[in-house]
Amino acid sequence: MAGASEIVVTLPGGRRVDAQVGKHLVRTDQPLDNGGEDTAASPFQLFLASIGTCAGIFVQGFCAKRGLPTEGIRILERTHHAEDGTLSGVELDIEVPAGFPEKYREALVRVADQCSVKKAIQLQPRFDVRTVVAP
Repeated sequence: MAGASEIVVTLPGGRRVDAQVGKHLVRTDQPLDNGGEDTAASPFQLFLASIGTCAGIFVQGFCAKRGLPTEGIRILERTHHAEDGTLSGVELDIEVPAGFPEKYREALVRVADQCSVKKAIQLQPRFDVRTVVAP
């Protein structure tokens, strides 16, 4: 696979699952009602957070290029789920302070829409899952 990268996932105990991403350790857990200890966000919560934080990086970069302050800017992410619990939609509201220049507001929407996480989801990548024996 061209451009492949590797993340190593380990099972440290209980319902916790960790991922070594480069030099960063990302910890996850399950909520109490799903047998976990709620010591960290669940994998699905991290997935959802990656959408909003990715949009945030694009918004931050847009503001930095134009010398616009980022104080008071928040992205409010709302998820919608079908009756069976599956994710059916995601809304991102970019909340800006009253003094944020009106001429840049729609541009913020366009730049946040360039989020690479969102684009990856929309492209529906192939998933290959298999068992291999450790050396």
